[in-house]
This record gives sequence, C-alpha cells and structure tokens, in this order.
Amino acid sequence: MRVAVLGMGRMGRALARRLLAHDFAVAVWNRTPGRAAEVLDAGGEEAATPEAAAAGRDAVLLSLADDEAVREVMERLWGIEPGPVVVDTSTISPAASRAARDLAPGRSYVAAPIAGGPTMVIEGKATALIGGDRALVERLEPIWADVFSSTAYCGEDPGTAVAYKLLNNYLLMSGLAALGEVVATAQALGLDEGLTRALLLQWPTVAPMLHGRLDDLITGDHGGWFTTRLGAKDLRLARMLAAGAGVDLPLARLVERRYEEAAEKGWSDHDIAAVVELLRQ
Repeated sequence: MRVAVLGMGRMGRALARRLLAHDFAVAVWNRTPGRAAEVLDAGGEEAATPEAAAAGRDAVLLSLADDEAVREVMERLWGIEPGPVVVDTSTISPAASRAARDLAPGRSYVAAPIAGGPTMVIEGKATALIGGDRALVERLEPIWADVFSSTAYCGEDPGTAVAYKLLNNYLLMSGLAALGEVVATAQALGLDEGLTRALLLQWPTVAPMLHGRLDDLITGDHGGWFTTRLGAKDLRLARMLAAGAGVDLPLARLVERRYEEAAEKGWSDHDIAAVVELLRQ
C-alpha cells in the first residue's frame, strides 16, 4: 500500500517509521523542511508539498497540530484525482473533523486519533479510535493491522472518535497535573525519592498511563513529545466539547490554565510534565 504522512512532528515520524517497518511505500511532507531525516534514512521519500506527497497514494495520514493546520492541508488536497483516503490522526475538535471530511476528495475521510505516544506507535502498542464510513475503514485494514495493537470503531461520525480522544487527553493531563503536585510536595518534604517513585508506581490511585512520565516529573528535563502548549489546546477543546452539551467543567478550566501558565513561563515546547515546574518556581 502506498501511503503519505503529512506532518513530521514526533507522532508523524513515528507513524512513518512504523509503516516503513511493515513495507509500506511512504512519502512524507512537513511545513518546515528538515524534520524527516530519520524517516528518509528508513526508506521514506520527502515531497515538497502536501499535494505532491498525496498524489498517487492509497491513503494519506495527517498528523498535524490543530484545527487550522488540518483545514489548510485539506484545502490543498481538495481536487486530487484519484483521491486517496485521508486518515486524520490529529487531535482536533469534532467540528473540525467533520469539516475536514467535507473537504476530502470524494469525502473519503476517516478520523483515527491515537491513544498512546510515539514510542507506543513505533512498538505497535498504540490504539486507534476510528470514526468514518465503515467501507472506507475496511479498505484501510492493512494500516490498522500493522500499525496498531487494537482499534475501537466509534461509528460513522468522525467527530465521535475525536470526542473520545479529547476525553482521554483530559484524563491524562488532569491526572498528570495532580501527580505533579504530589511529587513536588514529596520533594519539598524531603521524602526519599526512590521510595516515592516505588510507591507511586504501586499505588492503584495513580493511573497506569501516568507511569511513563513519573521519572520526568521527579528529575526529568521535560524533553518529551506532547508540549504544554498542545496540552492546553486539548484541554480547551475538551472543555468546549462539554460546554456544547450543556456541561460545565470547572476542573478542566483550572487545569487548562495551569498548562497555559507553563507555556507562558518558558515551557511552551517542553513536555506536559513541565507543569510541575510551576510548583518548583
């Protein structure tokens, strides 16, 4: 299967590498050149434009930062013939996902936001939350089978898959903010860091998805892939999603502001674990 991956952030590069490892023919594009070296070394080819990357491909995977970036790329893909199936793994608003479907060539669009980080993608341990036409989804079975450990079909509406992803990210970031407060308090009290780490890994009150960021909270440089800026964006989208259904999320508003503050105070391009630095400051 011939595939393009548009967006060479950490997640986009991970997707491209996983596809290449399973003998897909992969073309890539990124708005800023020079981000795809490891993908090119693995056998991918780089295109100068998203249109060139998508031409002649069976599927085009998007891994982009936000609603605006997705809209801009979809507008450029409009009219490509024969049209590939667009698989949007980006974390965007449900409304933006539905709008992207309407811009896709022949409306051949599937939302597939990913539960799991780039390392999990490379190792084949991530889950895809899939929304879109069932026939299109079935056409893409080689991608689901070779890239992900599992999939969850969320129905015909691509916005539903994105809604689940936003709720998942809300749980991640609110839990991480609380865990950061626990770590910072334990350190301020002078508690043994080794025992603190061991207990937090054992306690059922700490969600397993937070374990991978515990060392970063305690002693790390916050060099991970999911930035505080993007974290604040996802919290805002989750809050707006709930508000559209008549539900106010006061906790989400507070946590969103914490990630915004971390971004404003110099941690914008650092991993969401950098939210702990607000307490250390």
